[in-house]
Amino acid sequence: MIDSNGPAHGSRDKPVPTFSRNALAALTGAALLLSSAASAGGYEHVRIPNDDGQIDAVLYRPEGPGPFPAVVALHGCNGLWRDNGTLSLRHSDWGEQLAQAGLMVLIPDSYGSRRLGSQCGVKDVTVRPSRERVADAAAARRWLQTREDVRADMIALMGWSGGGSAVLAAIRKDRRPADGKPDFARAIAFYPSCRLQSESASFAARLPVLILVGEADDWTPPAPCDFLAKAAQARGEKVDLVVYAGAVHDFDHPRLEVKERSDIAYSATGTGKAMVGTNPAAREDALKRVKAFLKGL
Repeated sequence: MIDSNGPAHGSRDKPVPTFSRNALAALTGAALLLSSAASAGGYEHVRIPNDDGQIDAVLYRPEGPGPFPAVVALHGCNGLWRDNGTLSLRHSDWGEQLAQAGLMVLIPDSYGSRRLGSQCGVKDVTVRPSRERVADAAAARRWLQTREDVRADMIALMGWSGGGSAVLAAIRKDRRPADGKPDFARAIAFYPSCRLQSESASFAARLPVLILVGEADDWTPPAPCDFLAKAAQARGEKVDLVVYAGAVHDFDHPRLEVKERSDIAYSATGTGKAMVGTNPAAREDALKRVKAFLKGL
């Protein structure tokens, strides 16, 4: 190591060592590995201030200086992480897909941040789609709006299943933000439970919404979403519904075998069982449709 204060008194100056090209390359490579440690797997771990203190989140950032349009994405009842500690395949897939399309993607961890695991089998949830998860979405939007590489007025909201239900609660006209910052520009909900909002006489969407559901979904069936969309359209609201023939819950997952789950608290049949799994045709169309919808940002 070279002493930055120079040689000690009475000592002779020693020649400064030179480095070969291979050594410099090795050092550069090591530095790059260290600098990318926080973004292993294509994402960064970040912390977002919210009403309860802070919540964890993962951030996917496109290449380039920006500023970029952005998406706040809300996970479903399984949470953000798999049991082995890796990011859920669905969320990593969408994060990478949208980042490659030029969108920054922020996914708050509503469950893990509160030391909760999967909530799919919990009947009395403490992190509610219409309350805490709406607050998490707002906190994520505000955090993105502090960044110079984000277009503050071009942030969309997106969610799956329970996260999709939170999207529908968040975009109600009577839930308009009061923080003085630009609102979400548009929203996407994958197979949400539409029943609560469809039965609400005061529901009205304040921004364009795209809802994508499977025709054969027996966890969050499409009928309430169809009623919600038609009523909204009759009021002149921009709520579009896409129903995929033969598709079940989780149809957009990159690779999930179609199977029955029997560990859920609520299902359309009341049995606690529902079918889940990838539908390749529906997934391919959803990827194209969502990217096209977000190009409007």
